[in-house]
Amino acid sequence: MSLSNTNRNVTTTVYRDTLNTAIIKNVITVVLCISINYVNGTLVHTFKKHQVFNMNPRYILYIHLVINDIILLTMFTLVQVLSYIVFTLNVSLCIILLMIAIFANLNNPLTLAVMAVECYIAICFPLRHAQICTVKKTYVVIGLIWVISSLSILPDLFDALATESLEFFRSRVFCLRENIFRNPNLTEKRDISNIVFLVIIWLTLFYTYFRILFAAQAASADAKKARNTVLLHGFQLLLCMLTYVFHLMIEGLTYLFPKGVLAIRFTVAIFVQVLPRLISPVVYGLRDKTFRKYLKRHIFCLSGAETHPQKPLKRPL
Repeated sequence: MSLSNTNRNVTTTVYRDTLNTAIIKNVITVVLCISINYVNGTLVHTFKKHQVFNMNPRYILYIHLVINDIILLTMFTLVQVLSYIVFTLNVSLCIILLMIAIFANLNNPLTLAVMAVECYIAICFPLRHAQICTVKKTYVVIGLIWVISSLSILPDLFDALATESLEFFRSRVFCLRENIFRNPNLTEKRDISNIVFLVIIWLTLFYTYFRILFAAQAASADAKKARNTVLLHGFQLLLCMLTYVFHLMIEGLTYLFPKGVLAIRFTVAIFVQVLPRLISPVVYGLRDKTFRKYLKRHIFCLSGAETHPQKPLKRPL
């Protein structure tokens, strides 16, 4: 059974796919996971191998986004495959897997907002960009992103540790957030924090986009590229937001097509959790000439081609 909103008081969780259907669904998910993670892993390898990327704050933020995509996709696939094999997981193990996935999921929108701000500074304050956006400050910002994400999810963990019995952590459940963090107040807290974060992030994207748009009126090629990049960040954020309406989508489609509940759960999960992970490689891996050159070399195993001397990197906007 694919990841879905399963209420422990409702018997809908007993519906299971046939063996052939389960195998097909898991093969699709695993193949997509391996393919996307291979491309993303190649991007990370390219970043680590070439110093020209390591000294660029924009690429550092981008690779942080890619790493979070790898983590999120891996955790989603692992939980789904385990849910088909053993159906229920030990609560303690489920908490570890969920916490890792939630951290990665919360990090992505915040990273997109920071990347948009970096584009804005590069276009609107080019003379001060090198002073404001340094490598050291970039890593500090990434650390702050993780701190903010932890402040959103750690209260749920502390509440579970304080209120649940020891037997609960030794028991087995279908691995979903609402089956682990069962306090109704936590759901309300999560919804409020998600709304606050998304409003702040969207305001940041709109502000940076329109400021860059005004700069682009001067026919600056870099400004126009930056404007398009911020638009792509907005599209990525829309895809990130799908996780917040994941359960509503399943409930709505299940209401319209009650006989296709299992197919709906699987399809929605693929479109919401897996396919959006394709966007990050497209934004830089395919649009940026420098990254594309090295990426093609690694993907197609052109090991015989000697590495060309690194030229000064033109910033991709």
